[in-house]
Amino acid sequence: MVEKSADAFRTIGEMAQILGVRTHILRYWEEQFPMLKPLTRAGGRRLYRPDDVALLHTIHRLLYSEGYTVKGARRFLETGDVPAPAPVAASAPVATGPQFDLSALRAIRDRLASALAAA
Repeated sequence: MVEKSADAFRTIGEMAQILGVRTHILRYWEEQFPMLKPLTRAGGRRLYRPDDVALLHTIHRLLYSEGYTVKGARRFLETGDVPAPAPVAASAPVATGPQFDLSALRAIRDRLASALAAA
């Protein structure tokens, strides 16, 4: 396969393959992120410009690597604001000891994320 230049437009199929998501996810992101506006050709064929490609990589990173929700990622991209974490009640007991294994929970989270990405 011949590698395209960095300035070349990308199709929705190419971007889906590059990001490791399905094409319907990219169409959903177009609905949820108003700043994402690929060119559309006859028959609704989408072409992503280099700026769109960079934005898609940022959206993917926010959602899949940094754990943002779609709403939070959209707010971050629109305003640059990072949502404040929810306050934790001071009287809430913190689970520690053998009944609470943070590394095991992280392993489960990673396996679930891998399964979702593969779907």
